Amino acid sequence: MRDWEDLKAMLTAGRINRRDFLRRSAALGISTALAGSMLSNVASAADKPKRGGHLLIGLNGANAGDSLDPATFTASHLQVTGLQLYNTLVEVDSGLDVRAKPSAQPSLAEKWEAKPGAKEWIFKIRKDVTFHNGKPLTAADVVYSLNHHRKPDSKSGAKSLFAPVADIKANGTHEVVITLNSGNADLPYLLADYHLGIGPEGDDFTKGIGTGAFMLENYEPGVRTLTKRNPNHFRSDRGFVDSVETIAINDPTARLNALISGSVHLINRVDPKAVLSLSRNKGVQVFEILGPSHYTFPMRCDIAPFNNKDLRLAMKFAIDRQAIIDKVLVGHGKIGNDQPIGSTDLFYANIAQRPFDPEKAKFHFKNSGHNAPVVLSVSDGAFTGAVDAAQIYQASAKKAGIDLQIDRVPADGYWDNVWMKKPWCASYWDGRPTADLMLSVVYKSDASWNETFWKRADFDKLLETARAELNVSKRKKMYYDLQQMVHEDGGEVIPMFNNTIDAGSSKVKGFVALPTNLMSGYRAPEKVWLET
Repeated sequence: MRDWEDLKAMLTAGRINRRDFLRRSAALGISTALAGSMLSNVASAADKPKRGGHLLIGLNGANAGDSLDPATFTASHLQVTGLQLYNTLVEVDSGLDVRAKPSAQPSLAEKWEAKPGAKEWIFKIRKDVTFHNGKPLTAADVVYSLNHHRKPDSKSGAKSLFAPVADIKANGTHEVVITLNSGNADLPYLLADYHLGIGPEGDDFTKGIGTGAFMLENYEPGVRTLTKRNPNHFRSDRGFVDSVETIAINDPTARLNALISGSVHLINRVDPKAVLSLSRNKGVQVFEILGPSHYTFPMRCDIAPFNNKDLRLAMKFAIDRQAIIDKVLVGHGKIGNDQPIGSTDLFYANIAQRPFDPEKAKFHFKNSGHNAPVVLSVSDGAFTGAVDAAQIYQASAKKAGIDLQIDRVPADGYWDNVWMKKPWCASYWDGRPTADLMLSVVYKSDASWNETFWKRADFDKLLETARAELNVSKRKKMYYDLQQMVHEDGGEVIPMFNNTIDAGSSKVKGFVALPTNLMSGYRAPEKVWLET
């Protein structure tokens, strides 16, 4: 919406006051929460940070089997905890201007450059950084940490990202050279992935020793993490609170109640149906932004019955996406089309929207030869409103004569026991800063998180070609074709792109909602401060 983009630009530049911004936002049909979030971003930037206090955060996605090894991070609780402890070479951020495409910015790497063809990259490592144990950061630590994900037996969620890497080596004490098998113009974005926290050479990553703004005090897997401010952190503009307590609250209602009661200062994944009432609470702020995050129902293409393309198409035509948007997101999102790249991405493919079509669903279901119920395992531990979405899906599938049965499973242990285990379940994906990163992490045949187990050699080959292509027009065509393959043949049912909705106490300052990921790009603990 161009008028909304222009209005936000005027606010950011200080050319419009708060009252006029809210009035004109309402005239454009923008929700109060979304307009208020933008105002909070601007107001937060104008506040002067204060030091001190104990920050309490309630997050979902915790499991008793969790580890502080960043290679194993899968969900919100550890993504936010991990980036308190670890820094990556690069960060992805759009700063205050949420209109801007998130850019790759220096972190442990102070600068970088690519040789012609983007096959060889040189990263200059900062010289003023020490680990929590007092050891100075060197290039050897970076090489060790990145190679942690490249081991043959690695189960890292980032392992597939390193498949194109031929070599990683130190050139002196503060320079790292990464050589690729083929060019990749997006390599700096890849190195911002939250799995790629840098630890000391030869050390055990489960100890949580990094260079982050906070140091580990106590860790209870699946329960809580306590950290304290790192007095030697290399950035003076991060780490304002004295300590952070990250509490596992998997149930969305319990998280909401914890915020309202004052038991925590920040929560993630707010139920869209609660946004209106929260926005009326003067003691609470809602941080909402539209981005590339999306909710999904992945079908495993490697096992029956979803190894049948006709059955997969039947289920894609059998879902009433708009009904889910209306009843589950209550307008806080937009319709999905069974491919994962958001409409704001440069390489988004504007494929004709797949409609809810009971007759086509019935046709493909009959062609599949499957004549039994299909079972969807679901929990609100997957995403807020997942059970409600499944029930709406069940009702729409019934109109096509398909018996969709719902297997309600516990939220606790969902990511260990259900996701990538059951034939069909619920899932979610936070945004990625590039189309290549999203497709490489979830859809490439050998991706560790290929949750549909969908494998196509022609997809993999084209993805590698697109990654190395520096001509934008040619690249667009390739990414269009890749999204078309996923849309037509893949195992993902993607009904919706959801607004990212976090919320916090009015005491929290400095929170900037980012389109890439929840909790201000998972870095809210080091960015915010508390007003007493």
